[in-house]
Amino acid sequence: MELTPRQKRILRAVVENYIETAEPVGSKVITETEGLDVSSATVRNEMAALETLGLLEQPHTSAGRIPSPQGYRLYVNELMEAHRLSMQETTRINEALKLKMQELDRVIDQAGRIVSQFTKYPAFALATGNKRVTIRRFDLLMVEDSAFIVVVLTDSNMVRNKLVRLPGTLNEPQLQLLNTLLNTTFVNLTLEEITPELMRVASHAAGEAYGLISLVVSFAMEVLEELESRSFHTAGITKLLEHPEYKSLDRAQPLINYLSNESDGTYLPSPSQEETKIIIGPENLANELKDTSVVVASYDIGDNMRGIIGVVGPTRMDYARVTARLSYFAEGLSRLFGKGVLPPVEDSKKEE
Repeated sequence: MELTPRQKRILRAVVENYIETAEPVGSKVITETEGLDVSSATVRNEMAALETLGLLEQPHTSAGRIPSPQGYRLYVNELMEAHRLSMQETTRINEALKLKMQELDRVIDQAGRIVSQFTKYPAFALATGNKRVTIRRFDLLMVEDSAFIVVVLTDSNMVRNKLVRLPGTLNEPQLQLLNTLLNTTFVNLTLEEITPELMRVASHAAGEAYGLISLVVSFAMEVLEELESRSFHTAGITKLLEHPEYKSLDRAQPLINYLSNESDGTYLPSPSQEETKIIIGPENLANELKDTSVVVASYDIGDNMRGIIGVVGPTRMDYARVTARLSYFAEGLSRLFGKGVLPPVEDSKKEE
């Protein structure tokens, strides 16, 4: 649809006023704030025309207008100005991004929590596992004569460990012999390749020795299985209650329940090369999200792994600010995973 410049200006003003106040926007507000050289009556006529086009809605007969999902979509696609992060914002995000990179799961979980704090919306973080993960090295550390710690390092630099307690005793030379066997036999093998190799070892090892080998290798297989699946975390779900749309628990509870129980993030788009994606209202596949918007940004983990980070909130969302923060945060994650450095701090206008 083709709008006149005045209609575009009025639509943008309605969207941005409603984002700010959560109250229907009247013609008088538009006339006073936009400095239009026209009467309130003219603005009302233009708003009525935008309503006819399906871009605005009137919740009550005497009320002003609010944007429709189609109105938000046109705003996002054509009218929204890019939000430039302030130096304070970029500095705060960089400080938050100084995470320990030892375990992907921990980083993904912390990332979701940080994004929720910055945006004031429920947030999620997801990573798709590498299609071919292998064990790079085994380390066995003696704790006492009946217990040792297994440490496995994968080819994607993920570290996992487990305490193993034995019914009998084991001395240091026996532990080192087991360590050598594991590092010469079970490294650089995929999950599918480990089982046949374990069966081959079983035909040569004594029963007690095979029991120890099997115990450690089983743990390694659990690690590989975990890393080849999707890692998904949510945070800040109760932040919905801070927004006017969800002050009523009757309205908030179904969405809170859905976000709490949807543990694998199947409602989210798959990570892609596309930097950001905005899904508005009815564009969401899940019925529970038809009155919400989902904004996501993709990041590169390396080793053929990608992830997304994003938020869920009311359609009355500050899309420009949320998109800018998510994009910068995703870029920070990509840089940390890939190069171990943070994106540069932007020197722009002061944070409002």
